[in-house]
Amino acid sequence: MEGVIEISSREFREKQKAYLDLADSGAQIILKRGRKQAYKLTPVDDDSDFVITPELEKRLEEGRREYREGKAISCKTKEELHRFLDSL
Repeated sequence: MEGVIEISSREFREKQKAYLDLADSGAQIILKRGRKQAYKLTPVDDDSDFVITPELEKRLEEGRREYREGKAISCKTKEELHRFLDSL
């Protein structure tokens, strides 16, 4: 299947199975939500980068702990972020 199929959130709700089947077959489905938001409907498989392994879960929890302990760096503006990145 080629091309991009754009649908509204209402269309998706009404025909979920059909659009999920199209995504499974390789179609690019763009789900529009209002005028400014859009989402790409993509199947997640066993080879996907989206799988959270036990090792990744452990690293995520370590990061959450460090954040709670105040060991994280916070940048509130774009300029602060640029200064931090330039300092690395």
